[in-house]
Amino acid sequence: MTADALALGRRRFLVTSVGAAGIALMPAPWRPASATPVEVAALIKDLASGAPLQPGRVKLDLPLLVENGNSVTMTVGVAEVLPPAERVLSLHVFAEGNPLPNVAHFHFGPRSGRPRVSTRIRLATSQTVIAVAKLADGSCWTDSVELLVTLAACLE
Repeated sequence: MTADALALGRRRFLVTSVGAAGIALMPAPWRPASATPVEVAALIKDLASGAPLQPGRVKLDLPLLVENGNSVTMTVGVAEVLPPAERVLSLHVFAEGNPLPNVAHFHFGPRSGRPRVSTRIRLATSQTVIAVAKLADGSCWTDSVELLVTLAACLE
């Protein structure tokens, strides 16, 4: 290989590398800073498959005032033991103010007992968090908590 061909190969490699790095580091303007309540409502509507959302049966426990959104303790579960025909198939948690509103999905089998889950979640800002329980009979039950976050997360 001649020196001119080698230099051209290096130049082409450097130009391509710099261009690829520039594209990779560009901010994504199409990604919104947070989900909108309309988007979350559409997600919940798709989850419910046309069934009306009813308040009750599912309980979402979150602190009303959160100091740090990086680690928020959440407990979601069903308030009472349900008969097998109405057992809980899944619990879903949505956060209206997060960049990605799907926070958590939990699926339960027929031998799960009374569904109850405790975990930690990240919240971007003060917002409403919604829990939806989908039952075997096709019904959907919901609970929501509006909370205040003093130190935001999910924005990195």
